[in-house]
Amino acid sequence: MANAIPQHILDAMTDVHLPREVRPSQIDDIVEFDGLRIPVYRAPAVVLGSGAAGLRAAVELKRRGVDVMIVTRKLFWGTSAFSGSDKQTLHTACTKHRGDDFTKMAQALGGGGAMDSDVAYVEAVGSIDAFSGLKFLGLPLPEDAYGAVLRYQTDHDEYGRATSCGPRTSRLMVKVLAEEAIRLGIPFLDHATGMALLKQGGGDDERVAGLLLHVRSAHENAYGLCAVLSPNVVLASGGPGELYRDSVYPKNCFGSLGMALEAGLVLTNLTEHQFGIGTRRTEFPWNLSGTYVQVMPYVYSTDENGTEYNFLADYYRTTQELVSNVFRKGYQWPFHASRTLDYGSSLVDLAIYRETRKGRTVWLDFNRNPQPVPGDQPFDLTRLDPDVRAYLENNQALQSTPIERLRCMNPLAIELYRQYKMDLARAPIPFNVNHQHMNGGVEVDTHARSSLAGCYAVGEIAGTHGVTRPGGAALNAGQVFGRRCAAHIAERLKRHPATPEDLSRFGDALTGALAWFRKNSTENHKGLALPDVAREIQDRMSDHAGYICHVDTVGGALEAARDLNRRIAAHGVRIPDFTHLYEGVLRAQTALLSEAVLAALDFYVRDGGGSRGARMLCDRAGVPVPSSRLGELEEFRIRPENTAHRTEKILLRYRPGHGFEISKRALRGIEDTGKIYFEKNWGAYLTGAIYPE
Repeated sequence: MANAIPQHILDAMTDVHLPREVRPSQIDDIVEFDGLRIPVYRAPAVVLGSGAAGLRAAVELKRRGVDVMIVTRKLFWGTSAFSGSDKQTLHTACTKHRGDDFTKMAQALGGGGAMDSDVAYVEAVGSIDAFSGLKFLGLPLPEDAYGAVLRYQTDHDEYGRATSCGPRTSRLMVKVLAEEAIRLGIPFLDHATGMALLKQGGGDDERVAGLLLHVRSAHENAYGLCAVLSPNVVLASGGPGELYRDSVYPKNCFGSLGMALEAGLVLTNLTEHQFGIGTRRTEFPWNLSGTYVQVMPYVYSTDENGTEYNFLADYYRTTQELVSNVFRKGYQWPFHASRTLDYGSSLVDLAIYRETRKGRTVWLDFNRNPQPVPGDQPFDLTRLDPDVRAYLENNQALQSTPIERLRCMNPLAIELYRQYKMDLARAPIPFNVNHQHMNGGVEVDTHARSSLAGCYAVGEIAGTHGVTRPGGAALNAGQVFGRRCAAHIAERLKRHPATPEDLSRFGDALTGALAWFRKNSTENHKGLALPDVAREIQDRMSDHAGYICHVDTVGGALEAARDLNRRIAAHGVRIPDFTHLYEGVLRAQTALLSEAVLAALDFYVRDGGGSRGARMLCDRAGVPVPSSRLGELEEFRIRPENTAHRTEKILLRYRPGHGFEISKRALRGIEDTGKIYFEKNWGAYLTGAIYPE
């Protein structure tokens, strides 16, 4: 395969260049407030974030005649532009396999529980238009000689619905969507951080009115304070990449769940995440799924003296069992508690957890085959589990070393690391089990509407996923709901045209922002140092709310998170200069979010919740117990899942001065879609009745 791919194709699929020349937003007004000149922007709709989901929402809005502006902290930065895997997956409905349909795809999306049936069905149905739109814009999805898109099987998926453009699929999505946004003339406001949601009205009539921003390039006032007024705000700022120490997110990906919390939006499923192996943020953060482990590299660790340990040999009974489960991490990449049992593939993750707690560094070596289990035969390609052997045979990947097998199956995977000065053919790479995705987020309906009227959420900030999801379903969800929210906003603006707002109406928000800025200034010598705040949050989340979680430590971690927020409220944070005001805001909001996640987890644990999805809850009284070659792992007794929790979601709302309100609700169902008849429902489409107020 490698010889058939020209170098210019390798370069195009790994080093994707994004456009930089965009139309800037123009200031509509400057308002005098408390001695400051505050720039004001106005638009019928505003999208916060320039990733794949936000760009899709903006493009779809503009196509429907809605003037929209994009607000972004850094142009085309974030997980969409800088994340991926061996062949980053886009998961969509597929008619290639007999028997696949929207209902079955919806069942796969919500198979782990805690996902509304209507949301799952919308994602399944909408995947067709989302997929076709991306192809129309030029996304280079691979086809066979007959024009059918090539597919493969991904995690939590039995129908082979996955497809990929290679390791940079989401970056390529950003590229084609950004080019379309530029072609449509959508204006961008760059270097802008969302600080607060502006609201108007009260009670049942409360609705969004825009965003209060810190703009690094603004010179009208020393604080960089400005506002964008809009009756429709789409939150598309991604996930909380700075929440965990062990994280595969690019650095400085904060998201805006903390801002949503402060605004009183209802959040859901904060207990649900995804964790998996990947290279570390200090080198090059990247998921090590798919062919990276299907070629069966040597996994080992080293201590501070450089002594090498074939540590997986302490866990698996035979060399064949060990290497076959390293292989299975390719399509069983997310950690799952049940797979730590019976010598399954997630026992690899558990073993890595124990090694890193010893202070050791874990490595992947593509130049050596796995070393044998003591007393067993050495690695041999003729001694593999049947599913592993069949996969390698079908892909003609029976070369003698892992790097040769990887070069055969996926040369793009090698080229990608080479661009970051890491040559897999020359040296091993360090890695860990990392936080990769927040499955929960802002509670939304089937049009991406949040609990605050006029405020929508798409992409990873939206809590559309349940306990598990097929790999690549997140990319699809962002595209589907980007299109869905745009259609709803466009229809709503037909009924209620946008009217100009006056910033002076939001005096309380401005006063609060100025008070925060002035308290947390360069002269606040008593404030908490930003690096210390970041380290405390991330260490606590990785150690007490990661993929291995001991139930008897959750309550203490929650109280420590509360104490941090009390200290921030009392003393503020200390910033080096005004250009870092945005980081002070985001670190404080991340501290609030960390408390929210721990509060939800504590609620779940006290409600009898057990191990499920990406988190193993360890309980001294738990059963079963993971086993290793050397005996049972007693410290990891598993509290089993309470399956009754699959049919409900945990909701959380923050009330300033009162803390968190946490509750449960039953999952939403869906009507019998087989009884939706054409003539009976055509009128609802023509009149716009399919778009609720």
